[in-house]
Amino acid sequence: MNNPSSERLVLTADGTHSLYSPVFNQHYHSLHGALQESRHIFIGLGLEPLLQANAPSTPIQIFEMGFGTGLNALLAWQLADRLRQPVTYLGVEAFPISEAEAAQLNFGEQTGQAGLSQLHRAAWGTSQVLSDYFTFQKQHTTLQAFRPEVLYDVIFYDAFAPGAQPELWSEATFAQVAAFTRPGGYLVTYSSKGSVRRALQAAGFAVEKHPGPGTKREVVRAVRL
Repeated sequence: MNNPSSERLVLTADGTHSLYSPVFNQHYHSLHGALQESRHIFIGLGLEPLLQANAPSTPIQIFEMGFGTGLNALLAWQLADRLRQPVTYLGVEAFPISEAEAAQLNFGEQTGQAGLSQLHRAAWGTSQVLSDYFTFQKQHTTLQAFRPEVLYDVIFYDAFAPGAQPELWSEATFAQVAAFTRPGGYLVTYSSKGSVRRALQAAGFAVEKHPGPGTKREVVRAVRL
């Protein structure tokens, strides 16, 4: 009998794994390079500039829409430790992957950062201190049901594409996200569709278009007004 986990596993162009979702007919990362995409958009445009500008003792609060494979969280952990600046991460995921699937991903080898298994084994809804600089929590819930307790400095918006999950790319949903994003905070995402940019603007964000990774023309960083 075939292993469903193996059937979902794909190798992207930069040598980093991703997974395929048959439910949404989508891959979790760009096939042009999973690691390249995450580093460029979520770390390079989102977390890194905030850490560089932030007081070293003040934690950066990250919210991720779509914990998924855990790659963005792993890279945030790596950067926090490298810069020795505290980061508190919370991600929501309505459709978690299995620990067996996570064990097949080659993110540790590709990034040089251990700990992916810790992220996936962590109990849902429980905050855990994983290093001197990285505090982690994931919640098994939808964005619509999520109830924030803090304002976030940066939003990693990594839902499946607007064609697959249109409800997550609407003005109403972005207004919900804007309500728990601090003024001046960032929302970073791979989608630069005109409808997405207009919805973000209507929800209270100033939208910046930035060059994308690899062959991708543009990505978005939105600043909370």
